[in-house]
Amino acid sequence: MKRRFVRLLYLLAVVVASTFFSSCKDDPTFDGSLLVGKWVSGSEFYRYDSDYTGVTWDTADDVHEDEAQKFTWEFDEKTSALTHVHQMEMGAVVPKSYTVTALDANTLKYKDKYDQVFSYSRVK
Repeated sequence: MKRRFVRLLYLLAVVVASTFFSSCKDDPTFDGSLLVGKWVSGSEFYRYDSDYTGVTWDTADDVHEDEAQKFTWEFDEKTSALTHVHQMEMGAVVPKSYTVTALDANTLKYKDKYDQVFSYSRVK
């Protein structure tokens, strides 16, 4: 009986110790300044300006950069939260929230709350 109790304590100690030493997966953090620039996915374009404004257009709809829809944007580097606030012609504002999953000099990927993924490449 005593031997089983010692084994049980040993097993419990191993389990507890393993939880302390297990590797923790840190959420990735991204440099928000990398957003600034022009991005494309198919015929859809986004341009993020350094003053936290931007425009979006879709050449498939015969819309070009000079007639693009304006938006403001925010990026929280701690949570990877990207928010676009689109300014509609009728005066309404439409916020859209995303979680950035990849961001480097050439790639931008984010997903919405429904897990729809959006992928863009930097326009050089």
